[in-house]
Amino acid sequence: MFTLEDVLEARSVAVIGASRDKSKPGAMLLKVLKDVGFRGEVVGVNPRGGEVNGIRLYRSLEEVPFQVDLAVVLIPPRQVPEAVAACGRKGVKGVVISAEGFAEVGPEGRKLQEDVLRVLRENGIRGFGPNTLGLVNTATGLTTSYFAHKAMLKPGTIGVAAQSGIFVGALLRYMSSMEGLELSKGLGLGNKMDVNECDALEYLARDDQTKIVVMYLEDLREGRRFLDIAKRATKEKPVLLLKGARTPEGARASSSHTGSLAVEDSVLQGAIRQAGILRMGSIEELIWTLKGFRTMPLPRGNKIAIVTYSGAQAILTIDEAINSGLQMATFLPSTLAKLSEVIATPSKASNPVDLFPDMMTHGFERTSMKIMEALLEDPGVSAIIFISFAATGPEPYGPVASMVKERKSKPVFFSLLGTRDDVEACRSFLEGMGIPCVPFPETAAKVISHMWRYTMFKEQGEP
Repeated sequence: MFTLEDVLEARSVAVIGASRDKSKPGAMLLKVLKDVGFRGEVVGVNPRGGEVNGIRLYRSLEEVPFQVDLAVVLIPPRQVPEAVAACGRKGVKGVVISAEGFAEVGPEGRKLQEDVLRVLRENGIRGFGPNTLGLVNTATGLTTSYFAHKAMLKPGTIGVAAQSGIFVGALLRYMSSMEGLELSKGLGLGNKMDVNECDALEYLARDDQTKIVVMYLEDLREGRRFLDIAKRATKEKPVLLLKGARTPEGARASSSHTGSLAVEDSVLQGAIRQAGILRMGSIEELIWTLKGFRTMPLPRGNKIAIVTYSGAQAILTIDEAINSGLQMATFLPSTLAKLSEVIATPSKASNPVDLFPDMMTHGFERTSMKIMEALLEDPGVSAIIFISFAATGPEPYGPVASMVKERKSKPVFFSLLGTRDDVEACRSFLEGMGIPCVPFPETAAKVISHMWRYTMFKEQGEP
């Protein structure tokens, strides 16, 4: 049986069902592969032959005059078994089946899916899907998604495996628009007819380009194997899981989506925690946790300090931090002495540190610099959340951002509130300096908690 490396390192791709109509998915995919600079040979297969977008269309796979490593099957479900059989005769290593209409639609579709799986097994071919946009390998410019564009193929270090076709395409499109969230590999699992979550995690765990793993799953086909792989994988790199079908209603939707049989969520929660997997509660939490891991060092403890100009936001953040397993840091006397240089009232120099009204006396730049310097130097502070207003321009944040960037000894997250334009300008500046700026500070508390849990598991084997 071919390996996932054989498939993801494909040097030639055939699109079976490529239309001469440029608006159809097959023709679009051929153009995408050409536009993104895939470093390999590309052909289409169409019974009528011809060409589209300057790429040759052969009447059959057998007519292609070179070895085909990967085939993308964009044809109706009933035609798929014979197409896969033709792939077997050609020596194809992997196939991506994009069509819907298999196990997720009922007994007839399930039987069709079983027929395809039998042909795959007989020929040692690895199959992705059905019901998926397939694969991405940014190292070679490989993609099987006709929604892809060049920015999505910019090489990065985040490996994604998702039990959803459009989830891979849409999420990766969104991530590619954000600095620092570039992809290494993307695996769309779909119905998981052949390649499943275990194969994907095992592959991403051993992939040198991948430094952090993201998974979206609706069920586990091989639960024990998955957890065994996860325990090994999480010792080397963080594994972030976004799990769908957590409720009975979600499970019913999942069944019609990818033919999944959902796992009891309470059972899954305990198991994945023991394996060191970090459970994400939402796509937003996932994105910001990725940013935390990508831009900040791991915390050496769970004691956080909060700097704020808003009492309400500080209180809400403290609540979230405590609920997430963090604690409020107690400052050293030397730290309190440094803070007293810019914070006149002792109660406002405790944790959380209140910027207002003293910043009106000393100025935001001096106040924020002195506070950040003191907290970065305090060994009892493991991470810092800086809550502030969004200035009309990012200039006031320049000095404190430069300090954080230069020292970067512990995680620091900013959260700004103000007009949309002001927030965006300041956020863009801070993130350009490699400092995550979350929409609301409670999110930063969740991210720090995930990073601390990963530190404990990696060093002590404890969740």
